[in-house]
Amino acid sequence: MSNVERLNPPGMAFPGMSQGVGCGDFVLVSGQVALKDKQIIAAGDPAGQTEQVFRNIEAVLAEAGLTLAHVVSLRCYLTSTDAYQAYAAVKNRLFADNPPAASAMVVTALVLPEIMVEVEAVAWRHALAKAAEV
Repeated sequence: MSNVERLNPPGMAFPGMSQGVGCGDFVLVSGQVALKDKQIIAAGDPAGQTEQVFRNIEAVLAEAGLTLAHVVSLRCYLTSTDAYQAYAAVKNRLFADNPPAASAMVVTALVLPEIMVEVEAVAWRHALAKAAEV
């Protein structure tokens, strides 16, 4: 499996999982939550948590030499419907020019009670080249 790259930015390693995995043309980013240096960021603030989540996704993608512009799919888990508006506002700002395929679902809880937002991402290494051809 030498063509699989494990992506774990400094300070983001978590036992039993990779923060991202590069497989050929795709990079799969594990569900990211509002943690930085093992501390919860913006407890009670879904917009602040979403900002941190996307900073974490950016850090994982950077390990593969990619950016948010390479993201082609997002899957979001929220702990309440009230959090969706804040999540959507941040997502729509970050992906205004090239919105990815996306889904969002409300779940009963996430791994820590203070966490309100978790997002998985899929990036395609050739997304920018294909967008330029259009």
